[in-house]
Amino acid sequence: MPTNFAKTGLLLAALTGIFVAMGAVFGGQTGMVIAFVIALAMNMFSLWQSDKMVLRMYGAEEVDASSGGEYYRIVQDLARRAELPMPRVHVMNNPQPNAFATGRSPTSAAVCASTGLLEMLTPEEVSGVMAHELAHVKNRDTLTMAVAATIGGAISMIAQYMQFGALFGGNRENNHVGWIGTIAAIILAPLAAMLVQMAISRSREYQADHMGALICGNPMWLASALQKIDHYARGIRNEPAEAAPATAHLFIINPLTGEGMDNLFSTHPNTENRVAELEKLAAELGATGRRAMSSRSSGSNVAGPWSGGGSTGSPRGPWG
Repeated sequence: MPTNFAKTGLLLAALTGIFVAMGAVFGGQTGMVIAFVIALAMNMFSLWQSDKMVLRMYGAEEVDASSGGEYYRIVQDLARRAELPMPRVHVMNNPQPNAFATGRSPTSAAVCASTGLLEMLTPEEVSGVMAHELAHVKNRDTLTMAVAATIGGAISMIAQYMQFGALFGGNRENNHVGWIGTIAAIILAPLAAMLVQMAISRSREYQADHMGALICGNPMWLASALQKIDHYARGIRNEPAEAAPATAHLFIINPLTGEGMDNLFSTHPNTENRVAELEKLAAELGATGRRAMSSRSSGSNVAGPWSGGGSTGSPRGPWG
């Protein structure tokens, strides 16, 4: 999709410009040149390695058909429906129900769900969530997400370093850190976060919701999942996300609790609005989540990735 590649280029240019400007504040012309060289290297790194870095940051572990259970089979079936290559499937040990996708292209994509999500949601709801993530993969949104997380995180770290240096004096004779550096750090850190939010536009979440609902076959599965995740995520801290808020836009629901300044720049549309759009789509398609759930509970076949499994037991979760 050429539009997404253009957005990625604009994002890289904007964040690189901020990074270089911070280098100039910190070290003058020499600092600017060094920052520019580092930014170029970082851009190349983020294009090829940011997915691995994000997965490592959240302690995600890859699962296969044997260890992933029904969770893996759900993703496998959804990828087939979406006409996508099978992505790598990961689980992160995190009590907050949430999920994300990453990777520079569909052939190198990875999806990741938290243990909290797999334990709290029904298989239908898990299907809706993972279909949403695969929609991001199909739209190549994951490239922009991964680049934004890498560069945005680096800018936040540099801003914190500059604030620390200004606070404790640093070596004022050899750099330009002082009140100017402090002000730049205070302004540019949230600005960088805001640029990330702008680049990962809210319309992409609506698009992924719409496409994901079509992939899984029932918009109400995703609507129900969004409501559950939004409710529980507010009360359960996601420590890795709080430590690296520049990655918040990766998740299906904002993982931040709102205690920090970063939450002022919301990365996601209002959940109620997303659910309303999905309800409209369900009405258009003639699908209702209640009918699908009742069919499953009555033992009839459901047009979902968990049907036809032949299992008579009731596993604790879709991956157990």
